[in-house]
Amino acid sequence: MCDIEEATNQLLDVNLHENQRPVRLTESDLTSESELLVTIGATLPAGFEQTAADEVREKLGSPCKISRDRGKIYFVISLESLAQVHCLRSVDNLFVVVQEFQDYQFKKTKEEVLKDFEDLAGKLLWSNPLKVWKINDSFKRKKARRKKINQNSSKGKLNNGQEVKIYQRNDKKGFTSHALDSHILDYYENPAIREEVSTLAGDDLASCKDETDESSKEETEPQVAGEKHYSTSNEAARDFGGAVQDYFKWKADMTNFDVEVLLNIHDNEVIVGIALTEESLHRRNITHFGPTTLRSTLAYGMLRLCDPLPYDIIVNPMCGTGAIPIEGDTEWSDCFHIAGDNNPLAVNRAANNIASLLTKSQIKEGKPPWGLPIDAVQWDICNLPLRTGSVDIIVTDLPFGKRIMNRVCAPTTGRAVLLTQDTKCFTKALAGMRHVWRKVDTVWVNIGGLRAAVYVLLRTPEAFVHPSEQDGERGTVW
Repeated sequence: MCDIEEATNQLLDVNLHENQRPVRLTESDLTSESELLVTIGATLPAGFEQTAADEVREKLGSPCKISRDRGKIYFVISLESLAQVHCLRSVDNLFVVVQEFQDYQFKKTKEEVLKDFEDLAGKLLWSNPLKVWKINDSFKRKKARRKKINQNSSKGKLNNGQEVKIYQRNDKKGFTSHALDSHILDYYENPAIREEVSTLAGDDLASCKDETDESSKEETEPQVAGEKHYSTSNEAARDFGGAVQDYFKWKADMTNFDVEVLLNIHDNEVIVGIALTEESLHRRNITHFGPTTLRSTLAYGMLRLCDPLPYDIIVNPMCGTGAIPIEGDTEWSDCFHIAGDNNPLAVNRAANNIASLLTKSQIKEGKPPWGLPIDAVQWDICNLPLRTGSVDIIVTDLPFGKRIMNRVCAPTTGRAVLLTQDTKCFTKALAGMRHVWRKVDTVWVNIGGLRAAVYVLLRTPEAFVHPSEQDGERGTVW
C-alpha cells in the first residue's frame, strides 16, 4: 500500500476500520516511529532568520536552512523532538513540510500551471506529515482558549509569496492535557520533564495507530506574490485546494477546521506543508497590552543579538508594556532586568505583566515564591537614576531615535541593541557619538509592513565626560 493510501485509511475512512481490531504496536515500532526524521518550517520576523537559525542549532542540534523567501527557516528533526520545537522563542508559526520543490518548472500557460497544481495533490507523500500533525495535537497551543469554544480554527499569517491554505475540520478524540502545557513551558529547566515529554510522544504515537477520524471540513484562503506564475491566488486555491478536497473527501468549511495545508510559492521554489500551530508562538507573555506592544519573538531576537552573559544588568529605559525585559527574564534568568518608562500607565502595564509572569512561574513551573530578577520603575529618561557605567546591556525600542545612552553603559564591555524606524535621525545622532559607540551590525526588519532597523552597538573604552565639564557644550545626560 502506498503512503498516500495508508494515510487516507488511517485518518479519514471510518467505515473501513470500525469493525477491525486496533493495530498493536511493539516497543520497536514505537522506537522507529520516534526516530522518524521530518522537515519543519518556521515563520519569524523578517530580518531575524540568522538569529532563529542559531537558536535551532543551539537547542535542537539540527542544521538549519534559511529560505530565499524572507521570514522562513527550515530544519530537520526526529519526531521525538517535536515538543522542543514548540519551545523555540524566535519563531512565530510552525509547519511540517510535505514536499519541497527547489526548482519547480512552471508551464508556459496558465491552464497548464493550474492543471499541474491540480495533479500535485495526488502525487505527494502525505503519510508521515499527517502522522506528525496528529502527534503535534498534544503539544500545540489551542486557539480556542482565546475565542469561543466551538471555534478552534487557525488563522495563519500570509507570507511574502504565493500561499494557499486549506483548513480541514476533524472531530477527533484528541490528547489535550492542561498538565502538558506546564511540561512544555519548563522543558529546558527541568531535565526530568524531557523524559516524560518523550514518553507522552511515544504514547500518542501508539494512539495514532488506533484512532480513526469522523467528519471532515475544509476552507481555502490563498495569497499570490511572485513573478510569472500565470495564476492568481484564488485560481491556485481553487485547483490545488479542490484536488486535496477530492482526494481526501473533505467537506468545505470556511470557519471550523483542524488541518491547515499550505502551498507556498516563491519564484521557482514550491513548498507544500501542514501547519503545526493554531496560534502564533509570540503570544506567550503579555497579558496587559499597550498601544504598541512589541512581539515577544522580536524582543527575543533583539536580546539574542547582544549575547547576554550571566549576571549582566540589562535595561530597557523605554519599556512600554515590558515585552523586552519579560522575554529576557524568561530566557536569561541569570541576568537582572530593569524595565523603566516615564509614562505611569506604561509602568503599570509592565508591572502587571511582570506579576502575571511571576504567578505563572510559581503555579506552573514551581519556581520559588520570592520573586524574579526583574523590576519596573518610573523614571525620567533624561536623568536616569543609575550609576555611571553600571549597566551592561541596553535594549529598547526607540520612539524617536534622537539620543543614545552613553553615561550608564559600561565602557568597553557595554552593548546596546536599539530598534527604530527613524533611521535617518538615528544615523545622524550616532555620527555625533562615534567616540562613545561603535556600530557592530544593522539588522533590517519588517514590523507590520513598516521597514525598521535594529542597530547593534558596542561601547568604546572612552570614559564618560559630563557635558558640564565640556567647553561650550550642552546636552542631555543619559
